[in-house]
Amino acid sequence: MQFDTDLFLMINQDMANIVFDWLMPHLRNPYTWAPLYLFILVFSIRTYKKRGVIMMVFLLLSFGAADFLSASVIKPAVKRIRPCNELTLQGEMVSRVRCGSGYSFPSSHASNHFAMALFLILVYRKRWNAILWFALFWAFAIGFAQIYVGVHYPVDVLAGAVFGSLIGYSLARLFLYIQPEGSQQITKP
Repeated sequence: MQFDTDLFLMINQDMANIVFDWLMPHLRNPYTWAPLYLFILVFSIRTYKKRGVIMMVFLLLSFGAADFLSASVIKPAVKRIRPCNELTLQGEMVSRVRCGSGYSFPSSHASNHFAMALFLILVYRKRWNAILWFALFWAFAIGFAQIYVGVHYPVDVLAGAVFGSLIGYSLARLFLYIQPEGSQQITKP
């Protein structure tokens, strides 16, 4: 756990700069990503029609399952204090956003975004190879921002990433089983 705290302080303090101080709070804000979420919704439904609607239901299930299980099941069971609420870190760390009152492990932001990223990667990978790098960068950036602003330890984000990835992978496999890629004519975007 000392390594986790040291790594947290390195990211939170040593990597501090004016660009990250402005950017990282925005990266973790869901409103920042609202246009992307809207684009994914419209693009999927417009391109894939009925299959796109089902795809978006499964994407929402990925998000919902990751969020509910991480926030309502795992966090209350583990009860790890957020670094911004940890008394031993006061004066050492920089809190860049309001600190939540909830627990820290795992990061629900990381769980949610890695669930969506893995789902999108598996569903779109055959037609759009760039989705792999874009989705991973997106999820990693949000996870990194959680550490930088002071609300999660690196292990919280790593656990959230693994947990969310498993959920996204599982629901993508289920979706592809229920709606195989050749099951509906795909129109070119």
